[in-house]
Amino acid sequence: MHEDLLAEGEQVSLNRVARLMSVAGLQGWPRKKGRGRKRSSIRPPGINNHLERDFTALEPDTKWVTDITEVKTQQGKLYLCVVLDLFSKLVIGWSMHHRQDRQMVMRAVEMAVWQKQGKQESILHSDRGSQFTSGDYQRLLKRKDLVSSMSAVGHCADNAACEGFFGVLKRECVNRKNYRTQDEARADIFDYIERFHNPRMRRRLAVQDQRFKSLLNRP
Repeated sequence: MHEDLLAEGEQVSLNRVARLMSVAGLQGWPRKKGRGRKRSSIRPPGINNHLERDFTALEPDTKWVTDITEVKTQQGKLYLCVVLDLFSKLVIGWSMHHRQDRQMVMRAVEMAVWQKQGKQESILHSDRGSQFTSGDYQRLLKRKDLVSSMSAVGHCADNAACEGFFGVLKRECVNRKNYRTQDEARADIFDYIERFHNPRMRRRLAVQDQRFKSLLNRP
């Protein structure tokens, strides 16, 4: 809430926001505890962890992260794969499917590449899920001139930026719903990404850009 208010140009302290929310009986949605872990595969030869938990990016389309999460529906699980730009925090690629397969992951990457601006080198970081270590996925990255980067085994913090996005998605959207069908979940997640999250990130970028220009113009 505090970050959104700052992005809208409001000058307000974190403590004041917390106090006003408390008076109004408002509180954030708690994060649910995760269950289980995905199986990790052997990292392909020549693939390293290029990020080393450095999730800062000074330019767009230089550092991307990707991962998969599951969404429960009464019709069964729906899987979501996203590609996140670490500079803008925009979801630049995403795909959903009822199976957690490499084709779903590759569609998300294709969408991100289609939206890429310029020809600068892009690092695409993931964990060692079998979808990301597959030959088809690795060949796709080479064709698209993307540098593959992978986490160490059992180190979830190596992809904390993408896990953080999923945590916010679950708290602000998914955990508040009881989806009857996978199509209902798809529509709701699409609405969250394209009509809420990405516009919010663009507003923040615009405010940051304006502040930077104001500093440059100071005598």
